[in-house]
Amino acid sequence: MHIYTAPVVVPIAGDPIRDGAVGVDDGRIAYVGPAAEAPEADDTTAFAGVLTPGLVNAHTHLCYTGFADMHDNEKEFFEWIQEFPRRNPQTTDDEWRCAVQDGIDQSLAHGVTAVADVVTPQAAFGPLLESDLAGVAYWEACFIDEDAWEERRKSWREVVTDTRAVNGSDLAVGISPHTLYSLGTGVAKGLAELARTLDIRLHPHLAETTHEDMFVRRGSGPFAFMNRRIGLDLELASGGAGHSPAQQMAKVGWLGTDSHVAHGVHLDAEDRALLREHDTHVVLCARSNARLEAGEAPVAAHRKEGNPVAVGTDSRASSPDLDIAAEWPVLRKMALGQGDDGDGLNEWLVRAATEGGAAALGRTDIGAIKVGGRADLAVFEVDTDANPYAALVSEGAGNCKATVVKGRLIEH
Repeated sequence: MHIYTAPVVVPIAGDPIRDGAVGVDDGRIAYVGPAAEAPEADDTTAFAGVLTPGLVNAHTHLCYTGFADMHDNEKEFFEWIQEFPRRNPQTTDDEWRCAVQDGIDQSLAHGVTAVADVVTPQAAFGPLLESDLAGVAYWEACFIDEDAWEERRKSWREVVTDTRAVNGSDLAVGISPHTLYSLGTGVAKGLAELARTLDIRLHPHLAETTHEDMFVRRGSGPFAFMNRRIGLDLELASGGAGHSPAQQMAKVGWLGTDSHVAHGVHLDAEDRALLREHDTHVVLCARSNARLEAGEAPVAAHRKEGNPVAVGTDSRASSPDLDIAAEWPVLRKMALGQGDDGDGLNEWLVRAATEGGAAALGRTDIGAIKVGGRADLAVFEVDTDANPYAALVSEGAGNCKATVVKGRLIEH
């Protein structure tokens, strides 16, 4: 056994422990409690900061780590998203693999040990499944109408089934139906049915922009124009569904305990209630939304109403880094600006990035420090005399000093 000690341990599974310790044996947590009561161990490592579970990035696209220049191009969402069809075909498999590995390394450097990663090129699976990260790698379906699906269904499905068959990592394989404005209605339903048939998870984008809302409700707006231009024939383009994207997602089967949605910026009270009814987590990606001028998610309402939430960075194409801790102060400011009284807010945010992310991915062995769980830890150089949740939220960004992933120590 290896013992890690710290002035403060925040296990999430229990109250913070002053002068705490975590015992790790064969990649699993074997002890958590006061350092004075820890069992004898072969080795001990003493940290100087606050020790937490490894963080969960519940929405990212590590394959786009190589597109970090897009974060600085000042294009709003509709202009920005049109860069991908131009750049993706020009990117080689080796470049994709290097970008994913860079994203993995950056994630670990920020204390992120689990991800919900949306995989666009098949080449991106390799580095992910060879890594020590936990979570789910979601094979993306994007810009497919009914005619294209008839041609691509078999080959697309084979990627999912073949990757699952050879997968020996701690990353499961799931399906990411991109959005309602990039997939035919029949395709959308078929992807949900496939996920349930294979018993794997779903992860779509929901209500990120007002453009999306306009297209789903009325079949109009910039996305209708974009789809016509690229020859994508979607049923919603003929007058829309007449209701919100959240309601449409429920109709096509994308909501449920086996799914979590990214962004959820434009959700009204009825939409939020629908997500609660389906026990579907929403991943808050505040900095990406701000960069793309997409708006602010209703953080205060989610907390007040009891919606299950997680935290994500989105990709380096829209976020300045892959640091989940850097999302905390932004989300805190948003919540307070929306009327949250702040009581317990810091703890709620830290839990969203740990146990909330784990629940969104359907995992019970990550996101908390508890006996039997995966040995995933992060150490933050923050004020150890202050309330640990407040210290993490206000000072954690950029201050991860060590990460333990599946029992392996990485010092930064």
